[in-house]
Amino acid sequence: MTKVVIIGAGRGGRALLELFRDDPEVTILGVSDMDPRAPGIELARAMGVPVLTDFAELLRRTSEVDVVINVTGDPDVSKAVWDLKPDQAEVMGGLSAKFMWDLIEERKTKEAMADRMELMLRELDRHGEMIIGRNAKMKAIAELIAKVAPTPTTVLIRGGSGTGKELVARALHKYSHVQDRPLVTVNCTALTPTLMESELFGHKKGAFTGALVDKIGLFEKADGGTIFLDEIGDITLEMQAKLLRVLQTGEIRAVGDVTTRKVRVRIIAATNRNLEQAIARGEFREDLFYRFNTFTITLPPLRERTEDIPTLAYYFLKKAEAKVNKKVKRITPEALECLKVYSWPGNLRELENIIERAVVLTSSGQVEAEHLPVHVQEGQARARQEGFADAKRRLVQRFERDALSRYLQEASGNISLAAKKARMTRRTFHRLIAKHRVSPTEFKPGSH
Repeated sequence: MTKVVIIGAGRGGRALLELFRDDPEVTILGVSDMDPRAPGIELARAMGVPVLTDFAELLRRTSEVDVVINVTGDPDVSKAVWDLKPDQAEVMGGLSAKFMWDLIEERKTKEAMADRMELMLRELDRHGEMIIGRNAKMKAIAELIAKVAPTPTTVLIRGGSGTGKELVARALHKYSHVQDRPLVTVNCTALTPTLMESELFGHKKGAFTGALVDKIGLFEKADGGTIFLDEIGDITLEMQAKLLRVLQTGEIRAVGDVTTRKVRVRIIAATNRNLEQAIARGEFREDLFYRFNTFTITLPPLRERTEDIPTLAYYFLKKAEAKVNKKVKRITPEALECLKVYSWPGNLRELENIIERAVVLTSSGQVEAEHLPVHVQEGQARARQEGFADAKRRLVQRFERDALSRYLQEASGNISLAAKKARMTRRTFHRLIAKHRVSPTEFKPGSH
């Protein structure tokens, strides 16, 4: 067993902690960094590793150390480490530490896509992280977020109510080049047409009754950053025309003003409506649709992500524990099965609310089936009553749909290549995707 002390908890120190975390042959005796907010400090504490700001004190406390690894790059620290180290300890610093860092960097480069995807999918809102899970469609969406986030491209997020559209918008902003600039969110359904124009573009004093002072609009507040227009499909045709002008020219004009001003804003929009049908009915402008539709991300409903429900349920359990201030350790297998067979018309938002309700109700330290709403419990009861043939048919259909999605993801939506991966004819594969209503275009790069 090699006993190690790490001096420096920046990127290098954190990488060493990650490298040694699962190594049974290495014990980390302590980590030191003058900066209490260094990247590796939180990880060290989570691992139960002692943390000190004074490396000299750390070396005095760890007399049985075998190796001291100094990744600070500070020559004064390096000299002091050599003076203070126990006689039997080896010191890695300078070129040797750089060599180890290079090895770690090489390892991390190979995992870069997976690491970046994980970061994107753990996008933090005010209370927690965005979880993607194992679903093939969501993994494809993670790759799209990683690719489009650093660009200024307009993004349209589509999906049912409660599927996580705002979380995706926040992820796109957080991993953009304007992450330090404002992210302004607008719920378009909460504003009347008259109020919306004033909110988005501002107004001049006296422009209308009640306009007692000049007001800066949300587009101007978002200048240099991102504006998220939620439920864009519900705005009036008049406002659509004014938004189109902003997208075309980058200019806004306050209500009651005669001059325009330029703004540089990245626009992300979301909707749960079928915009193509709205265009056919004359309710949505086709030219605005194509402006928003530059890059589309379509979120699947929760009923198509059944393999992720246990992970999501435990995530929401942790959130509910903190909110309700109540310790609940687990969800019973029976309760999880109820959650997995339910159809989830309210998607992630409904799951979060149901888990929070269960945490409030339980007095046993675990969520049981009886703590779930009756309509959620009934799904499991129906599943128990179904015959062998019906149960088999349901499971086969779920397997087929998940497998088709996985093959299409691996083939980037190419049906011929996906069929080859599945070892079946293109005709058979095409028949199956038609049967399960799986759209290959959803898996093509840039078409989500």
